[in-house]
Amino acid sequence: MFARVSAVFNVLFFVMLAAASAVPRTTPPQCNGGTIQCCNALYEVTSPIIGIVANPLGILLGPFDGLVGIFCTPVDIIGGGNSCSQQAACCTGTSYGDGVIITRCSPITLDV
Repeated sequence: MFARVSAVFNVLFFVMLAAASAVPRTTPPQCNGGTIQCCNALYEVTSPIIGIVANPLGILLGPFDGLVGIFCTPVDIIGGGNSCSQQAACCTGTSYGDGVIITRCSPITLDV
């Protein structure tokens, strides 16, 4: 009798384990020390597109690590606004022109 009960518990354990691993998990994106942004696009600082956007605004960009985000808006993960139809990014640099250009960005994935 004990062997049957033990076998049933073993089967139930493995069924529950399989079900738990099949449940999709969403974790907040990692953005240490920066802000999560939804940008129209990300470019290298040397891209001609960045010059076209930055020069008329008088924005001078120097050498730095990371990409430059253009036309970015903040994403409020805590408030449930975790969607971005363009390029989600973690940006730790300076924002110019209310998100027209943001420096030091890295692409991230937002789990819906």
